[in-house]
Amino acid sequence: MTGASGPPPSPAALPPAIDIRDLHKYFGDLQVLKGIDFEVALREVVCVIGPSGSGKSTLLRCVNRLEEPTSGQILIEGEDICAPHVDLDRIRTRIGMVFQQFNLFPHLNVLGNLTIAQRKVLGRSKPAAQAKAREVLAKVGLLDKIDEYPGRLSGGQQQRVAIARALAMDPDMMLFDEATSALDPELVGEVLAVMRSLAEEGMTMMVVTHEMGFARKVADRVVFMDGGVVVEEGAPAALLDEPTHERTRRFLRMVHER
Repeated sequence: MTGASGPPPSPAALPPAIDIRDLHKYFGDLQVLKGIDFEVALREVVCVIGPSGSGKSTLLRCVNRLEEPTSGQILIEGEDICAPHVDLDRIRTRIGMVFQQFNLFPHLNVLGNLTIAQRKVLGRSKPAAQAKAREVLAKVGLLDKIDEYPGRLSGGQQQRVAIARALAMDPDMMLFDEATSALDPELVGEVLAVMRSLAEEGMTMMVVTHEMGFARKVADRVVFMDGGVVVEEGAPAALLDEPTHERTRRFLRMVHER
């Protein structure tokens, strides 16, 4: 006699990890997002590219309500996080976010940076939080820096600590907002390598980036934004090599000429 539960549903049978519907965002009279619609499936990696001022970072910050959408819906695993009375703290534990700046606490060592939110938000015991910190630091290759303070780490190491801090909360998905743009060029590779390994492990990821090589190799889909709208989206090779819109072609020419 077989069990009643049966096999787990396939990712295609589950709601999208992120479902953005007709999203608008104004800052005063300035409209930054003009009706954004797209989804990120479970275990999918979506890279969002586009010129400065196109609305990419604002879109990402809306996904975990760091910016308040003016109108529209954002569903996280089927739950509308723009609904009244939604428990944002609970939602945010499911969404890890890594910023351009590392935002580490300078007065805490690496271990302290990785355990404080685990204990205060998730209610983990000190031993459990420290065990998780060691686990994720090993994942990003920095277990030997567990007692160091942020000021004694390189920019690339600080960003890897920031990634580990997000992973320590056991998120369902990760958002990266230009995670390498504040780094010296020689340090970019070590952060991208960690992001690549997360993608290979099946982490759902939405990545705002200007690293076209990363988008080509790691993304399942690339979204090009300009002027607050999604201009086009598609598989990396198709969009990056044979874009259909002139605006996308012009942007990619400028990127390649730099």
